[in-house]
Amino acid sequence: MSREASSEDAPPGATFADRFPVLSLAGRNLTRTKTRSLLAALGIAIGVIAIASLGMFGSAFQRSQMENIGTIGNDLAVVPGEDLDRLNFTETQLREIQRAAQPAETIAVKRDSREVVYRGEAQNRTVYGFADPASLYDVRQGYIPREWRSGAVVGNQLAADEGIRAGEALTVDGQTYRVVAVLDEAGQAAIIDADNAVLLPPERFDEDTYSQVVVLAASTAEANQTAMNIRASMNDRQERVRIFEFGQLAEQIDQLFVQLNLFLVGIGAVSLVVAGTSILNVMLMSTVERREEIGVLRAVGFEKRAVLRILLTEAGMLGLIGGTIGVVVSLLVGMGVNNLFLGDPLAFDALGLFYLTAAFAFGVGSSLVSGAYPAWKAATLDPVQALRGN
Repeated sequence: MSREASSEDAPPGATFADRFPVLSLAGRNLTRTKTRSLLAALGIAIGVIAIASLGMFGSAFQRSQMENIGTIGNDLAVVPGEDLDRLNFTETQLREIQRAAQPAETIAVKRDSREVVYRGEAQNRTVYGFADPASLYDVRQGYIPREWRSGAVVGNQLAADEGIRAGEALTVDGQTYRVVAVLDEAGQAAIIDADNAVLLPPERFDEDTYSQVVVLAASTAEANQTAMNIRASMNDRQERVRIFEFGQLAEQIDQLFVQLNLFLVGIGAVSLVVAGTSILNVMLMSTVERREEIGVLRAVGFEKRAVLRILLTEAGMLGLIGGTIGVVVSLLVGMGVNNLFLGDPLAFDALGLFYLTAAFAFGVGSSLVSGAYPAWKAATLDPVQALRGN
């Protein structure tokens, strides 16, 4: 007579043990060695936490940095090349660049170093001149008039260091300007770093020359095509312009973050492999200690397949318990990471949730794999030798 019980064989009013004998036996066996089972499940939980938390950390960090970069992938910076006969672009060269860049928007930038005096303290500062700062920067305080013809705009770091506020006055090369706006932080990847600079309307510069031209394209593809057009127009046999394509920089940064994420998840996976080894050890010890019990099960008619299911269910239950604990803790860790980098504890994205799901699946899967050999070993025990304790 063979025994392969199932919930369908249970009569009405049957208990949980009658309906699900495999789960009942597996649960009872695990509770008999509570400390050992708890430590094995804890090992799985730590592995799941390591994979999910490190993965979500990398994902949140990547998103925060890419938000700082913003749409930099659509921008180009055109500066004088090695073969240009001067250090700045003339009006004629500017118009040539603008024609080649169409239909993309261009911003001609003037640059100088001038003496800036605020509250009696004089320092040499970088001064930029271009018509529309609001197209490149966000304003933290004050506002930039639509037709900006007077007043100064101050970078975030300079304003913080010197205590400059909108509405106050400062002097640039002996001429006094009212501060109309203070810019927000430009970020590390800003195409023009204005954090420590003063911005003036271009009419406040005597020279009709330009240090660089910023091109704002609608997409990365348009930026690439615009760069090709400018090179074809300006660089015939000489390098009259050099073009910095920030789309390539953004792609390199994105690839760097992908590699960083894989490295972090790999570290977490190592801990989960160690946890799987712990479950292998627990199941092997359980098989040795329960040789006679397994022999009795085989002697009363339990098939090899039934014994295999019981042992695999035990391993799976350890994985489920450890994985569930790991997921809960990882969610809490992820909320803290999101709040740190993104300012929103619930700012989970698809990649972060993927790491969480993958870590749970990997935890349960490693438990089943680790329990497979002990389960097979138990199922193939000879009943007579097992009852004799051999």
